[in-house]
Amino acid sequence: MKPLKSFTTSILVLVVLICNGTDVFAQKKKMLIDVGHGQKFYSDPADKISTDLVPTDRLTYMTGEITRNATANNATVGYVKAPITKDALEKCDLLFIHSPGSKYSADEIAAIKQYVENGGSLFVVMEEDYWSTLDQVNVNDLVTPFGITFKGDSPDKTVGGHSVVGKITKKKYSIPSHGLRLVEGGTPFAYSNASADKSPFGVYTETKGGGKMVAMGEGMVSLYMTSWQDVDNYECSPFMGDVIGWLLK
Repeated sequence: MKPLKSFTTSILVLVVLICNGTDVFAQKKKMLIDVGHGQKFYSDPADKISTDLVPTDRLTYMTGEITRNATANNATVGYVKAPITKDALEKCDLLFIHSPGSKYSADEIAAIKQYVENGGSLFVVMEEDYWSTLDQVNVNDLVTPFGITFKGDSPDKTVGGHSVVGKITKKKYSIPSHGLRLVEGGTPFAYSNASADKSPFGVYTETKGGGKMVAMGEGMVSLYMTSWQDVDNYECSPFMGDVIGWLLK
């Protein structure tokens, strides 16, 4: 009877784990950060790239924060340095593109489009022209198939922004807005404080196939910049935690 007793004990342990909210069969999800298109800020820490714009300690902080947000949502973080392919995206639950500086090829655009249409998630930031222009980066080819368009720089140069309570963020977070690109289409959820919830710089959309996209024209919140120009209370990590959580859900 010992084998039966051992089997019964194992079943009881499994039941206790499930009842306590522990899914022993859950597989980790995968978040890929694109660093192969002239990105201005993110790079693979293993490559030990340190610049005046992003010194080693700053990169360590940023990647630590985004990894913490991913881990809280049962995901690991990896980096894609080669051209983005269908095969690479098949192993990815969330593709993260931040402030690219070069164009995506036709094959990459097709692969990303198919990925989002079929249930993949995309977070994409295209900052104001100071960093790269829409002529230099064909980022709209990635988002316009889903009803979103990155527009020109906003004339609003005031300081400070916020999210709104809704499907993406759980509360009205205080987030950076210090020079931004307007985003058109989708469902808005992030605005300049001066815009009276008009002219959004953050929007989201969902596809019929279950795909999700968040597009932002301001990159500081996803660089976890909690302080800037005498403001010290930006809630970057909670905001990004909610965004990443929704995209990985």
